[in-house]
Parts: sequence; structure tokens; C-alpha cells
Amino acid sequence: MDRIIYRTDEGRVVMVVPAPEALETYGIMAIAIKDVPAGKRFKIVSESDLPSDYSTFDSWTVDEADLTDGVGGDSNEFD
Repeated sequence: MDRIIYRTDEGRVVMVVPAPEALETYGIMAIAIKDVPAGKRFKIVSESDLPSDYSTFDSWTVDEADLTDGVGGDSNEFD
């Protein structure tokens, strides 16, 4: 399953885990644009590409240059 990652203004990594029902209805890109804060760049990644040890999640990093799949939208509603 895919995940959406982006960085906060403080540099922390945020991971969005879409609900399967939302994925079926809207698709990953629409969810990312809706759920990522306006103007924040994001990346859609496969869960298998992420570290498997979530206990270290607070220390995860991502380079801003790697967030290349899109930008969060101005609305938190689906079009």
C-alpha cells in the first residue's frame, strides 16, 4: 500500500496513511493534494520502501529535493 510523506516547517517527517475506501473512491493523488498542507511538497512512496521499524519514526528524515510528486492544495475537501 502507498503512503504519502511530507515535511513540516520544523523539518519533521509526516506520513499519511490513506484509508482503503478513500483510495478506491478518490485515488492517492487526490488524497495527497487534499491532506498535505497547502504549499507543502510531498512524495508518494510504497510502504515497502519505508523503514520497517516505526519505533524510530521521530528520527526519520527526508530531503526536500526528494519530495517531487506534488504540492498540497488550498482546500481540505475533495473536488
